[in-house]
Amino acid sequence: MSDLGDWFRSIPLITRYWFAGSIAVPLIGKLGLVSPVYLFLWPDAFINRFQIWRPITATFFFPVGPGTGFLYLVNLYFLYQYSSRLETGAFDGRPADYMFMLLFNWICIVITGLAMDMQLLMIPLIMSVLYVWAQLNRDMIVSFWFGTRFKACYLPWVILGFNYIIGGSVINELIGNLVGHLYFFLMFKYPMDLGGRNFLSTPQFLYRWLPNRRGGVSGFGVPPASMRRAAEDPQGGGRHNWGQGFRLGTWSSEITCHFCLFSDEV
Repeated sequence: MSDLGDWFRSIPLITRYWFAGSIAVPLIGKLGLVSPVYLFLWPDAFINRFQIWRPITATFFFPVGPGTGFLYLVNLYFLYQYSSRLETGAFDGRPADYMFMLLFNWICIVITGLAMDMQLLMIPLIMSVLYVWAQLNRDMIVSFWFGTRFKACYLPWVILGFNYIIGGSVINELIGNLVGHLYFFLMFKYPMDLGGRNFLSTPQFLYRWLPNRRGGVSGFGVPPASMRRAAEDPQGGGRHNWGQGFRLGTWSSEITCHFCLFSDEV
């Protein structure tokens, strides 16, 4: 137990609380301490019944069962792996900036979820973080199924495309990717590469709550090295097919898609 406790305490602060919440809330629903019907994001309940906790619980909750348990564990792995890498990499010493990224992505996902009647928000938020990590480490080579190797910047779209090919719903990955791209464009690409104004700025109250460490400077002065090396690379666009919305019970193809990457990472 001490080893487990040491490992848990070694997780970066914000990732640690996010990871713990993503275990605690599904466990509460699984044990029946709170009915799962109060944990989903339902627009009518949120807007008309003022059940304002639903956007938060829908971010942490996942209906764990015989057909969903592996998918849940794979997404926990993605959360731990890529959130930790971001928090200790590009955002090292700047917890307020990392928290602002999560809040910005979360607000965008909640608005989209209310508009599109999405009941669960865990996967989109995790995918948005994975997308930002992939763009900030775009030249890193990652492995996929059957030993396929490609640059990290393609990883979010490979996950989405493979899931679409095998007939699954891609709405969660797509929304996560688009929200992650919106943050990356507004925070890095537009002001630093294109010389535009900075539309995103971490609020001062977050700096007071989560002060910079090791003499870090508030905000971002220069993009990470991997981004500077790729600053002159053309950024290809593409069309997006929104596909079918995420529904409870449509899990098998999601599990297959995530298993491909999970097995190679491990």
